[in-house]
Amino acid sequence: MKKSAAPAVSAGELTLAGGVALMISLSILWGGNWPAMKAAVAEIPILTFRVICLYGGGIGMYLLARLGGLSFRIPRNELLPLLVVTFFNITVWHVCSAAGLKYIEAGRAAIIAYTMPLWATLLSVYLLNERLRGSTIVGLAVGMLGLAALLLPEWDGLMADPRGPLFMLIAAMAWAAGTVGLKYCRFTMPVVSLVGWQLLLGGIPVLIAAPFFDSGIDPTSWSPHAWFGTAYAVLVAMIYCHWAWFKLVRSFSAVTVSINSLAIPVVGVVSSTLLLGEGIGLDVIAGLGLVILAQFLVLVWPALARRR
Repeated sequence: MKKSAAPAVSAGELTLAGGVALMISLSILWGGNWPAMKAAVAEIPILTFRVICLYGGGIGMYLLARLGGLSFRIPRNELLPLLVVTFFNITVWHVCSAAGLKYIEAGRAAIIAYTMPLWATLLSVYLLNERLRGSTIVGLAVGMLGLAALLLPEWDGLMADPRGPLFMLIAAMAWAAGTVGLKYCRFTMPVVSLVGWQLLLGGIPVLIAAPFFDSGIDPTSWSPHAWFGTAYAVLVAMIYCHWAWFKLVRSFSAVTVSINSLAIPVVGVVSSTLLLGEGIGLDVIAGLGLVILAQFLVLVWPALARRR
């Protein structure tokens, strides 16, 4: 396996039009996953929920690989990098994002989670030799203001129990590390196999821990809303959205792919309002607007400047 500062080009890469179409579908479907997860973890213990999601998604990816005649073998020299990337991209992200939803509203959680591109940009400067521009520095500062807009109105509650925002911030940073790691390491496996192995391997620590931390599990007591949320998380978020995300990461630069996340927290906030009845206060609107502005400055403005 090679390591490179530039993304690899292969016959399996997406065209620009295909990438845009995939990004739009991913934004809508992944944004809708936030209220679905919120409904699920309200009744299902966190680790049990994630075991169902990770292994449901991993088995689904394996079946897709077999149906497509693709190899599901891990090249020996890619195993260690795969384990490292998987730990951040799958294990930490999925455990912390589900845990965060136990303590804060889904819309607010989605906004914090999708500060990921800000952290990915900082890591890209170090690992992928991408240039840190003035607009990027301003964007990072604006992003921090966005987080402050979300957290300050809840400051008293956060001081009493800061677990929600803290879990979501750790999840965002872990996802950023995993995304940049995927660009740094040139994996030769098909995308379906790469995603499948990440879900299966990333779920091992969760599978081991679940019996020790989750108690009183009674699937017969789970409501239809919890079952629907879990089914959506497995079939849509885990299988389709993970495949689409890694396909985009393989085909485009880490920063370019992150533009996709601009719309996801918007969909997350709107869908949480419509489906869960969560209120949208000025703090949520301000936080959402500042995070999107930050991502525009970090991701879109440099591309426009290069064109000019």
